[in-house]
Amino acid sequence: MNLLLIIDMQKAFMNRKTTKLVKKIEKLINDKVYDKVAFTKFVNSLDSNFVRDLNYYKCIKNDGELAINPKENKVFIKKTYSAFNDDLKKYLTENNINKIYLCGLETDACVLKTALDLFENEYDFYVLKDFCGCTNGKRAHLNAIKILQKNIGKKRVI
Repeated sequence: MNLLLIIDMQKAFMNRKTTKLVKKIEKLINDKVYDKVAFTKFVNSLDSNFVRDLNYYKCIKNDGELAINPKENKVFIKKTYSAFNDDLKKYLTENNINKIYLCGLETDACVLKTALDLFENEYDFYVLKDFCGCTNGKRAHLNAIKILQKNIGKKRVI
């Protein structure tokens, strides 16, 4: 079974550089190429390092809602950059997922960290580079893609 894991496509991360991804990812879901589809949702809190160290207050309230309706698909709540947590590991095992496709936001943070964690834990996965983006724009996205290609291999970035 394969999984399309859509990372942090949340209203807080929507701007002129990222909104185009909503329709692209919705089409990817509707094409029904993947056996399973799941979403991640970053939830911030006032006592997090994101607030303390980065002065980052997004995703504490309603701005953290998903920009794509997950419908009946699983939504993983996360409080870190990476989506690779115990809930995801359990889901992968219970659903016999043997291949993971990553897309979403931010290529230079949450997508990158999740990909590195999957790589280090020896999962078979791919980053769908044309279905990822950064609120800081194309340059940040392309830099993250180069970092991913260097650290997980060019064959995993498709």
